[in-house]
Amino acid sequence: MSVEEREHQVTPLELLFDLAFVFAFTQVTRFLVDDPTWGGVLRGMLVLAALWWAWAGYAWLTSTIDVDDGGVRLAMLASMAAMLGAALAVPGAFGDDALLFAGAYLLVRVLHLVLYSTVARGDHDLRGSVLRIAPTELLGASLLVVAAFASGDGRIALWLVALAIDYFGPIVVGLGSGWRIAPEHFAERHGLIVLIALGESVISLGVGAGFELIPKVLATAALGIVVVSALWWLYFDVAAIFARSRLVQAGGLEQVRLALDAYSYLHLPMVAGVVLFAFGLEETLHHVGEPLDGVHAVALCGGAGLYLLAHVAFLFRTTGRVFRRRTIGAVALFALVPAAVAVPAYVALALVSATCTFVVAYEAIRHREHRLVVRHPELAE
Repeated sequence: MSVEEREHQVTPLELLFDLAFVFAFTQVTRFLVDDPTWGGVLRGMLVLAALWWAWAGYAWLTSTIDVDDGGVRLAMLASMAAMLGAALAVPGAFGDDALLFAGAYLLVRVLHLVLYSTVARGDHDLRGSVLRIAPTELLGASLLVVAAFASGDGRIALWLVALAIDYFGPIVVGLGSGWRIAPEHFAERHGLIVLIALGESVISLGVGAGFELIPKVLATAALGIVVVSALWWLYFDVAAIFARSRLVQAGGLEQVRLALDAYSYLHLPMVAGVVLFAFGLEETLHHVGEPLDGVHAVALCGGAGLYLLAHVAFLFRTTGRVFRRRTIGAVALFALVPAAVAVPAYVALALVSATCTFVVAYEAIRHREHRLVVRHPELAE
């Protein structure tokens, strides 16, 4: 089957399914806000990594076949319901709701395998690939259920092992020739999930600003919008186009490996960076005139820095080029952490805003002609 024959549009069902992840990302931020410690950040990132890998599995599934039809549609809706259950339990995933989260999460993964087995009927190669990956998928999710009965460091250790099995599973068992994607669709799904993550930052602006709309809070919220806009620009202006074009041009196993590396793996630190930034942003708006503590300073500056570093890795994997200004911008953002604990929070946010805006402005002005051709290829003809 050709790439053109495999391509299909992102369906309303997929968008509905992703709404469960909108809530899940919001819940991770709530998790961090409720436990603003280094341990809380570690646990929050573990939960995010688990949620991301579940979503990534469904992104591969829906890129293999249009799921908005018949019994498959009903199974997708059941998966969404299970995902919503897991999202509801996120704040207590390491506490009283650990078993609820793990059980709902395991159900999400089981339904994923059931759906993949259904769509793989008559396709020997794809079915074989699904069967090879199934043990790691089930073992990783099952370990989270076991972890629900542990406590303290033992629970965290089991989470780390479970996630390691999930993330290294495709590498250990091998991708095989059965996997395939619709590249345009696959790239669009990941672009939409980045957009969803950025939306969490907008939500944090509203929650953080609250009802005390004094000039300083409004100005700080405006700075937050500038940063969110810059992060959006950095992904959607040309980076997403570069990567999508490369994914479409690749074929066979090379395309599958590129999809796994650039999208399934390297989009996680992008999303994690945005979630961390949203966590730091909410605290900034709560205490605009006070310095941030260490955890929130790292979240605000380091979250944006992690997002840029993930971009550098993503673009290097897809284009083979190192985007130096983004690299410098990421280093500068991490270097702002000491300042963020010494100056008022709104000043720290202003420095983050200036750094991100500089990177965007430099690329837009310095490479304006190349950028125009990338965005409007018909002009090169």
